[in-house]
Amino acid sequence: MDEIKYYRTFESGQTVVWAGDRMDFVASVVTGVATLTQTMEDGRTQMVGLLLPSDFVGRPGRDTAAYNVIAATDLMMCCFRKKPFEALMGSTPNVSQRLLEMTLDELDAAREWMLLLGRKTAREKISSLLAIIARREASLNLHKARGRMAFDLPLTRESMADYLGLTLETVSRQMSALKRDGVVELEGRRRVVIPDFDRLAEEAGDDADGGFLV
Repeated sequence: MDEIKYYRTFESGQTVVWAGDRMDFVASVVTGVATLTQTMEDGRTQMVGLLLPSDFVGRPGRDTAAYNVIAATDLMMCCFRKKPFEALMGSTPNVSQRLLEMTLDELDAAREWMLLLGRKTAREKISSLLAIIARREASLNLHKARGRMAFDLPLTRESMADYLGLTLETVSRQMSALKRDGVVELEGRRRVVIPDFDRLAEEAGDDADGGFLV
């Protein structure tokens, strides 16, 4: 794979690819965060997902991008030229298996996203986003999300508002409420400390394993 990969960097706010554009590469996020957005017929833009480290961009066998991909922070991606990558999939079953696993993970994330936008309160939405990022941070470090955790929030509050369908004022108010109630601790502009992950999961309407409470 070393022969067909290369690295690309994007500054915060830079477009990686527009929906409908031809994609001659697939890629994995190495560092940073990107947003997936879709523009509706009346020109409004809806954020439909986040790409965090280890997430995959593009699809073998698909020539064009399905969504706008925009760097939410400074971003580094490990890219693979699509045709050689497709050939590699045909000759290396474990690559195909890993891609299938990643696709199923994306399906799970999409279902969680639908619930997040459609049925949760503002407080639950903020808590859910923090829990998603905390779980991903733990996964990247081969840990289980539990107990006291800390991470750097990769999004501005403006981006959080866009992502969650809330106003900036609502995001700021809910973050302050979560801090006041001891659910989170905030250190500086981006550092978030979770004193007890189970408590955060309860605030999100999730159980400790990431399922949903009923």
